[in-house]
Amino acid sequence: MEIRIDEGLRAYIDPLTDDEREALERSLLAEGCRDALVLWGDLLVDGHNRHALCMKHGIPFETRQNTSFKSMEDVHLWMIENHLGRRSVSDFQRGVLALRKKEILQARTASAPAPDDPPWDEDSGDPPPLPATPVSQALSRQALARAARISSNTLGQIEKIQKAAAPELVRAVKDGAISINAAAAVATLPPERQAAAVAGGRKELQQAAREVRQAKAPPPREAVPDIPIENIADLPAEVARLRELLTRLTDERDQLKKKVMHLTVALAEARSGAGGGDD
Repeated sequence: MEIRIDEGLRAYIDPLTDDEREALERSLLAEGCRDALVLWGDLLVDGHNRHALCMKHGIPFETRQNTSFKSMEDVHLWMIENHLGRRSVSDFQRGVLALRKKEILQARTASAPAPDDPPWDEDSGDPPPLPATPVSQALSRQALARAARISSNTLGQIEKIQKAAAPELVRAVKDGAISINAAAAVATLPPERQAAAVAGGRKELQQAAREVRQAKAPPPREAVPDIPIENIADLPAEVARLRELLTRLTDERDQLKKKVMHLTVALAEARSGAGGGDD
């Protein structure tokens, strides 16, 4: 059977780096193709790199059919879950895959027919049933992040990068030239400023991220100036005024304590009288 290659499917997952491809080629030449390629009919789903290298070097390989697929969405979801299970996937790649999964599941939820509402008797006096939640718990950021083995905060930052980052900044994140946290900050800048920061290298990217964070930071609190005691014109009069104020506040506190005590006693007696008539 001739295997069909779909270029969109092959590009759905980030390609291997040069080092990863060379390592895979050495492994295939030394040990052969140990894992079967996954097909859906004649369409290659998993093993594009192995298939290309095996064809290049004439290395035999096996295939197996996945009969659970019903649509290309099923194929994409399977590829996402399969890739998330690999240890070599970076946190940024994990976040991107989790967001793709979210888009697929949201589209399915939106297009799914609404379940029939159970019968409701208007004369029963009970409120009508609430409508079903349109988005399942599996679509929450926490659930998606947990499945991708990254933090919820990291997934939120990757989502910001996906929406606002210039292509140059995205490549810098993938290459490890800037952290996800810093890239999310730089992504709030105009695209031309992002591109200039990337062109300036790692230090320029860090400086751009620092500037964004400083701009968002709350202004420092104004310090209360210390008044030297020798600048107080009449120190004895000021001390007397403060003592008088302290005495008045103490008296008010004591009066409030007495009122609370009387109210507590009255409440206890009222409760005792209300509960004693049936014994």
